[in-house]
Amino acid sequence: MKSTPFYIASRYLIAKKGSQAVSFITGLAALAMMVAVACMFIIISVFSGLEDLKREMISDLHADLTIKSAKGKVIADIEKKTALLKQEMEVLYFSKVIEEKVYLNYDNVGEIAYLRGVDSLYTQVNPINKNILYGTYPSFSYKNEVIMEAQLNNRLAIPVGVDVDFATLFMPKAGEGIISKEEDIFNKKQIFVTGVFSGNDQLNNYVVAPIELTQELLNLPKNAAYQIVIKLKNPENAETVKKELTQKLGTDVSIKTKAEENAAFWKMINTEKLMIYLIFALVIFITTFNLAGAIIILQLDKKEQSKSLISLGYTIRQLRKTYFYTGVLIVAFGIVTGVILGSLICFFQMQTGLFKASADLPFPVKIVGYNYLIVLATASVFGLAVSWIFSKINKENLTVS
Repeated sequence: MKSTPFYIASRYLIAKKGSQAVSFITGLAALAMMVAVACMFIIISVFSGLEDLKREMISDLHADLTIKSAKGKVIADIEKKTALLKQEMEVLYFSKVIEEKVYLNYDNVGEIAYLRGVDSLYTQVNPINKNILYGTYPSFSYKNEVIMEAQLNNRLAIPVGVDVDFATLFMPKAGEGIISKEEDIFNKKQIFVTGVFSGNDQLNNYVVAPIELTQELLNLPKNAAYQIVIKLKNPENAETVKKELTQKLGTDVSIKTKAEENAAFWKMINTEKLMIYLIFALVIFITTFNLAGAIIILQLDKKEQSKSLISLGYTIRQLRKTYFYTGVLIVAFGIVTGVILGSLICFFQMQTGLFKASADLPFPVKIVGYNYLIVLATASVFGLAVSWIFSKINKENLTVS
């Protein structure tokens, strides 16, 4: 059976008000709540889509597991460790990597870059060849064939696939003594750019080359490596395989999963998402001031009716519940219609891609149940709190004369 305060509250919203201003303010409060909820749901859904897009974009740039030396840069006893990896049933592929900063010069224009030396199995672990924008991946027939990140290549304007003009890599030499000529400071190698790839914010300023080139620039032994990157048969078992390999390979190496390698990146993404949530939570909080105004105006409009109810035995507590339920109904209408509107806009964007982040990239949208819970919880908490606070009755205004 419907309670009397709730029934009266519903009648207050449906029935004609004593003033057009009251109807306008009540409708404005519901409309404002609807728009704020819809906007919050849409923005959070876009961020969910962006997370998936970023995860997909960087999935080809990082390995399931990465092994590094715990002491120094060069992995010790690498032959022994690679032999153990070959025996590991969960390991599908692995590749040796050396990464170091270099100075890249072309036509008297230079820039600091990162040189990543890889072996021929690298694309089995990190299929970076799928991110080639133009040109080709190195054939590994020659040590000086490289691919270059697109923005770095644009800044230096190095020709791609042209074997008559070369850029030069400079690697500082380690050591002591008197410097008398350039060769005492740097090892240098000319490079032939075969292709350009997209770094996707993860490999910006990178040059990918055969590992032999990097070994020569650093004066390292033939089998030396800074990292071993691993592709697993089942990436979901990364944590389990990590523990097993840690026991087998010893304490002189550290092993990280893909999530751990990208911890800083995902922390940044989650921080951005949190800030957007807080901003829209503040918007919803400010929107509830319309709700507060609607409840106060409604109390003034229904002052004489309230006196009549009091004279008929209606208690102050019941009267407060009436105005509280009025606020709750306004909030409920705003939340339900806002979520429906937001969902429809998201579905429309998913089907049509009308709104674009760039000329050829529509804003990604992903609708998940968690987003509904966030929006419902935020709007409900603020709405219910404001409804309760501003439903308080001033007893002096209800004294029946």
